[in-house]
Amino acid sequence: MTASTPAARLRSTTGHGRSPAWLLCLALLTFVIGTDDFVIAGVLGEIAADLRVTESAAGQLVTAFSLAYAAAAPLAAVATARLPRRAVMICGMPVFAALNALAALAPTYTALMVCRVLAAVTASMITPAAFATAAVLAPPGRAGRFMGTVATGLTLSLLAGVPLGTWLGGLSGWRSTMLFVAALALVTAAGLGLFMPALDKAPPLTLGRRLAPLASRPVLVSLAAMVPGAAGGLMTFVYIDPIAQALSGVTTYGLALLIAVIGVAGMAGAWLGGRGADRLGPERTIFLALAVQSAGTLTLTALAWLWPGRTPALLLALVLACWQIGGWAFNAPSQARLLRIAGPSGTEALALNTSAMYAGIAVAGSAGGLALAAGGAAGVLLAGSGFTLLGLAMFALACRR
Repeated sequence: MTASTPAARLRSTTGHGRSPAWLLCLALLTFVIGTDDFVIAGVLGEIAADLRVTESAAGQLVTAFSLAYAAAAPLAAVATARLPRRAVMICGMPVFAALNALAALAPTYTALMVCRVLAAVTASMITPAAFATAAVLAPPGRAGRFMGTVATGLTLSLLAGVPLGTWLGGLSGWRSTMLFVAALALVTAAGLGLFMPALDKAPPLTLGRRLAPLASRPVLVSLAAMVPGAAGGLMTFVYIDPIAQALSGVTTYGLALLIAVIGVAGMAGAWLGGRGADRLGPERTIFLALAVQSAGTLTLTALAWLWPGRTPALLLALVLACWQIGGWAFNAPSQARLLRIAGPSGTEALALNTSAMYAGIAVAGSAGGLALAAGGAAGVLLAGSGFTLLGLAMFALACRR
C-alpha cells in the first residue's frame, strides 16, 4: 500500500537521524516570535528617549504584548480552526513582519503600542499551529522530540535573538531592532513556503464538537496547572539580577555569563523534555521536570539563607542550569499530553495552554515583585518553589484520569 497522507509521505522520505528542513523552519518561527516578545526589554531606554515617555511606560509594551497574546490565542485558534495550518503560518509570518516594520516607523508611543498588540494577536495564531504541525508530521514515537525541537527556538531567542536585537538597538537605534525581527520573519516565511509539506484539511466538525473536549476535567485541570507551573519556573528568571546579586554578588559580566548558562540549559531542557515525552510518556516527564525545577529553586532558597553573598559563582551556575533544564523540559510533554487528550480540539488546547503560560508570566512578575519586597531574593525563590509545587500537585490531579 502506498503512503497517502502528508505525514506518511514525509516519513517515507525523512530519516530519523536528522531534523527535516521544515522542522528547523518551525524552530526559526518560534525563535522570531520569542525574540520579538522579549527584545523590547533590551531597548526600553532608546524607546523611552525617542518617543518621550518614561521607561516604565515603555515597559508596558512588553506587558501589552503578553496580555494581548494570552487573550487572543484561544479566539484565534477557533477562528482559524478550519484553515490549513501551513497557510496560517506562511501567510501569518509576512503579516507579522509587516507589523514589526510598521512598529519601526511608528511616530508615537500610541502607534507603537497598536503595532505591538496586533503583532501579538498574529503571533497567537501562528505559534500553536507550529507545535501542532510538528506533532502531526512527526514519525511514530517522535512527536515529543519534534515539539521539543520547536520549543528550542524560544530558548534560543533568549540566548541569541534578544542579545543581538539589543546590540543592534544600541548601535543603530531601537527601530533597527524592529526591522531585524521583520527581516527574520520574512526569511521564516520563505523557508516555510519552500520546505513545509502540504497538510490534510481539518475535519469538518461543528464549533460545538470541536470545543467539547476542552470542557473535560483532565484538560481543564492541565490548563489551570500551567499557570502556577509557568509562574514558578519564570519567577526566578524575571528576578535573576537581584537573586544573583544576593547569592554571589556577581558583576554585570558575571550576570551575562549566568544568563548565557541559563539559555544553554533551557535548550537542553527543551530537547530532553521532547525525548522524555516519547520514551517515558508525557505524564512521567512532566512530573520529573517539575520535580527537578522544584529541587533547583529550593536549593537556591537554601543557599540564599545559608550563604548570602558567599555562594560560589560556579555552584550558582550549576544549580541554575539544573533548574532551567527542569523548567524547559516541562514544555514539550505538557503540550504532547494536551494534543493526546483534547482530540480534535488539539490546536485550541495548545492555544489555551499558551494563554495559561503567558498568564503565568504575569503572575511571576507581580507575585515575584511582592515576594522580593517582603523577603528579598530568598522570598522570590521560596514563592517560586511554592508555585512549582502547586503546579506539580495540580498536574497529579489532572493525570489521575
